[in-house]
Amino acid sequence: MELRTISDTNIKVTPIGVGTWVTGGWMWGGSEENESIEAIKTALENGVNLIDTAPVYGFGKSESIVGRTLKSLNRRDDIIIATKFGLEWDDNERIRRNSSRNRILKEIDDSLNRLQTDYIDIYQVHWPDPNTSLEETMRTLNDLFKMGKIRAVGVSNYNVSQIKKISSYGKLHCVQPPFNMFEQEIKADILPYCIENKISTLTYGSLCRGLLTGKFSKTDTFPKGDLRKSDPKFQNKKFENYIETVNKLKDLADRKNSSVTQLAIEWTISQPGITCALIGMRNKKQAEINSQVMKNQFFDENDFKEADHIIKNMAIKNHN
Repeated sequence: MELRTISDTNIKVTPIGVGTWVTGGWMWGGSEENESIEAIKTALENGVNLIDTAPVYGFGKSESIVGRTLKSLNRRDDIIIATKFGLEWDDNERIRRNSSRNRILKEIDDSLNRLQTDYIDIYQVHWPDPNTSLEETMRTLNDLFKMGKIRAVGVSNYNVSQIKKISSYGKLHCVQPPFNMFEQEIKADILPYCIENKISTLTYGSLCRGLLTGKFSKTDTFPKGDLRKSDPKFQNKKFENYIETVNKLKDLADRKNSSVTQLAIEWTISQPGITCALIGMRNKKQAEINSQVMKNQFFDENDFKEADHIIKNMAIKNHN
């Protein structure tokens, strides 16, 4: 099983990890807890060793499910847990950013309790907080690192300027930006910067909110509370263009006795600078399909070039 090292640590991760935003149900039309637990167990049984979560995913629900699952399996020592901090909420589920020292010190203990562990492998700022200095945030993370409560420091949704600045106050081991076949913006700046400065990447959104699973049709709609309801990719003519493109990618995958989901995952983890791609897994079946990519190489360089050509044509159509 291929393992990739988080920079300047002895943490080794598989090329794909379990993303648990959907596990919390929040903004994804809900979730079924037993199915979520089975999905996590199946991914781990198939060799995946990283689980990424966050307090805000289901307002504690996702972290709690991860904690209970790992406790039941008695596998904490060989599983890498990545979680986040910096988003606080009130009783009405109104969210605001807060990466102050006091907030971090509270959140780390809350997360440790929910995850039923005494350390977190990768601890990440969830979103930049404009009201707290980057120095205060990083100094606090440095303290947690020295205390042994965390093993690596990361940031999520930071731009290059913010990455540079927070790195000036302490060691940054990894970043977590969105990245998939349809959202490749980080190739322009973040990925080159990370490669040059030896910063690892945990990328999220690998299946573009389900678009790259091939399960949607042009007539699909989304309920209130589902983030896709307000996403331009899932609306009107753009949605039709994406569906047509996914169908072409599916034809490519069919020729290799694979699926468009596996094509999207394998394409992502083959890109230079990508350490680990986080994949949402709602149930056991999805976990099985996603995990197969680590055991079987379905596609080669020519397939990826063909996929890139298909995507480029869609981008031109959307631009026009």
